[in-house]
Formats: sequence, C-alpha cells, structure tokens
Amino acid sequence: MPALQPQQDMITLEQYEALPENVRAEVFDGFVYNMASPSQIHQAVLTELLVEIRSYLKKKNGNCQVFPAPFDVKLADKPLTIVQPDIMIVCDKSKLDGKRCNGAPDFIIEIVSSGNPADDYIRKLYYYKNHGVREYWIVDPNRKSVTVNCFDDNILNVPYTFDSVIKVSIYDDLYINFSDIARALNL
Repeated sequence: MPALQPQQDMITLEQYEALPENVRAEVFDGFVYNMASPSQIHQAVLTELLVEIRSYLKKKNGNCQVFPAPFDVKLADKPLTIVQPDIMIVCDKSKLDGKRCNGAPDFIIEIVSSGNPADDYIRKLYYYKNHGVREYWIVDPNRKSVTVNCFDDNILNVPYTFDSVIKVSIYDDLYINFSDIARALNL
C-alpha cells in the first residue's frame, strides 16, 4: 500500500464533510491524508478483536460503546484533526453526536498496514497521547506483535507477541487472548 499523501491546502470541517463518501481520509493539523483500503488480514484481525470487545461490553451492561472504522474522531478543531481508528471504545456518550466522536475515545486499537507502519507507530501515537486517549494498542499482524501504550499511567511501547494474553488496562477484567486470535486466523 502506498504511504498516505498530504493535500496542499488546509481543510475545514465543512470541506472534510463534503468529501465523497467513497474517499477514505484522515486530517492531521488541517491537512488531508488519503487512506488505502485495508487488507484481508487487517479486516480479519479487526473482526476478531471487535467481536471479543463487543461481547465483553455487552456482558458488562455499562456505558461504553465500541466502534469499528470507518467512524470519525475529531481530536481538534483548530487545526482540524480527524482520525478513523480501526477500533475505539467511547465511554463518555456526550462525545457522540450521531456523526462522530468529538474528543478522545478511552481506548483505541490500530491494526498496522504494511504499506505505512510509521503512521500507527509514530504519528498516531503522538496525536493519541497528546489529545487525551487513555490507552492505545498497535496490533501488527505481519510481526505478530502488539504494542501497548497506557497514557493514564505513562506506560509507553510495551511489546507483546501473538502468544500473549493482554489486559485492557481501562477495565479490571478484560483480557484479550491473542493466541486464540492467531489460531482462529491461522497466523
């Protein structure tokens, strides 16, 4: 996949909302970056994680909701910053306006695209940390690794493998068994 390419002019929210529906894009500091379509393995990992997290949240009957991409998160108005995390959990329903999440989700998972891993490991790490995301996981199917960042506790870049059971730190009892996911997907 080709790397994201920036547009030359800064974009407004109105211009972003006027983009054609089939255009996948994110905005960092007012500049639009087109996104490539996700791969089959990306979508398979996303589905496994989404089902597991959704089942947990449904069992808990709490206030939090899980959303898969594409669903916009507006991190900042000026300069405009809008992302579409692969998976996010939002616990403050006042951030949801029917179109997007306005402000940082509590938990984000990004699944690394082989064409542009720096986007998830560097750029999004920076934005998520500085805009109030509590926990951010980077799942890399090619490396069979998960990098966990718990910004609440200032814990950054803790590496795990797909043999691990990893605790979601924003919950007392949510654990993701990556060996089950790897087995289900023949990774």
